[in-house]
Amino acid sequence: MAAHPEKYPAKTDCVRFMLDGHVIEASDVPATRTLLQYLREDLGRTGTKEGCAEGDCGACTVVVGELVGEPGTNAVGGTEGGIEGRIEYRAVNSCIRFMPTLHGREVISVESLQPARGGGTGNGDDELHPVQRAMLECHASQCGFCTPGFVMSLFAFYLGGQDANREAIVDALAGNLCRCTGYRPIIDAGCRMHSYPEPARWSRADAQSPARHAALQALRGAPDTNSQRAPGFFAPTSLNELASLYQARPDALLLAGGTDIGLWVTKHLRDLPALIYVGDVAELKYVREVVYEGGGMLKIGAAVSLTDACAAIVGRYPMLAELANRFASPPIRNSGTLCGNIANGSPIGDAMPILIALGASVLLQRGNTTRTLALENLYLGYQKKALQPGEFIVAVRIPLPLAAEARTQRVASYKISKRFDQDISAVCSGYAMEISNGVIVSARIAYGGMAAIPQRAKHTEAALTGQPWSEATISAAVPALAADFQPLSDMRASSAYRLQVAGALLKRFYFEYNPVATGQASRVNGIEIDRIEIDHVASAGA
Repeated sequence: MAAHPEKYPAKTDCVRFMLDGHVIEASDVPATRTLLQYLREDLGRTGTKEGCAEGDCGACTVVVGELVGEPGTNAVGGTEGGIEGRIEYRAVNSCIRFMPTLHGREVISVESLQPARGGGTGNGDDELHPVQRAMLECHASQCGFCTPGFVMSLFAFYLGGQDANREAIVDALAGNLCRCTGYRPIIDAGCRMHSYPEPARWSRADAQSPARHAALQALRGAPDTNSQRAPGFFAPTSLNELASLYQARPDALLLAGGTDIGLWVTKHLRDLPALIYVGDVAELKYVREVVYEGGGMLKIGAAVSLTDACAAIVGRYPMLAELANRFASPPIRNSGTLCGNIANGSPIGDAMPILIALGASVLLQRGNTTRTLALENLYLGYQKKALQPGEFIVAVRIPLPLAAEARTQRVASYKISKRFDQDISAVCSGYAMEISNGVIVSARIAYGGMAAIPQRAKHTEAALTGQPWSEATISAAVPALAADFQPLSDMRASSAYRLQVAGALLKRFYFEYNPVATGQASRVNGIEIDRIEIDHVASAGA
């Protein structure tokens, strides 16, 4: 490794990151210049492509490494703490990742995988990284435009060390699209890449080498004269600094992962106000489980990625695994944050319905003042939130599952969209019910895509509460959805379809906890079905 960031004097308006063992100093970079633009136009690394410019196609995928779990930081893990000194490598979309957010991190582009000059054996295949060699030998490239993105997604998976089975590879590639090769040979390559000998360069051991750790630690520890990393871009490193800065600049825009704000630049061509980046505030990078008498909560800080937040939630609520897996794509989840998704407040956001159903709340801060607000009360109308000027989300608090005693808790969330992976919801639902002695004692139901905000179905909840947990009760409550929602019609679904599918999802919730006996039939929205068909009723026609 040749990186020695301690030799570089601190500069204002400077972004420092590591690339191929060298520190890159990008001075006076515009706040909204993307990593894709910088790689291609400033560094001549044209292997990284622009396809959609919105983080959907994956042609722009690169890998970003970040030192996590170091002493003095809040490492993300199942509880407070974590593995000390680990470099976390994750695939991200460079087309919507603003350059100043790379400060103190390592960037790996497809060009980084080529052997160091003079480091090859002369045998062409031996000089390829196992990911590249597998792609070649499985004939997994045709026109080649999308290939670098696939290689980088597989490379991130390779460094993660997971078992390369077909299901895991398909999930890892959910953020990459190919129009000509077909996915079978690409998936085959992903399954084969671990069968080759580890390379000397960019093996899993090399990725976690002491020299690389030391270089990143020195880079992250390089002093800055202030938090202004680029013109109009501020990156506070403490919660107090963030609160003071935002209170003084309430018209600034808070930036977390940029998976939505990035599109304002690349697709809407908007000029943005000053940006305040929360991703370097260590006090916001935590996942904690807080247990107290009578219950507990999972507390997730505002700078925790969707990848880590979803893992923590699914660890407590395993039935939410499919929703977490279908939330955008791995590169989007690696950059975006759960609290950023909550703060965005999209009526079709996938996280809010189940969080509202579970009774989640948000911790807010303005200056030195904090308060807690039920998540359902955060949203006042379309893109209107109950936030004061200069107030921001510090964390989201999610109640832990009930102990299995007298009451039984039943939880589920379903997403209806036109494709399984990486698609916008037409309807997303969340359910949390408590059953005692066969009676519904508490019902919380929320939907996205049915109104201008993620919203509870209170008429439907009232129709269920106090009633027997039975198919008849569920069927009788379905018409109440029409009193809760008057959904609009758009390109994703009609109003009538949304109401119909919302009712079908409520029935699906019941049947998943009360499977219909084999050979018996039941009716969902007037359709005769058996147990085998239950999982597909809600998505029929979607």
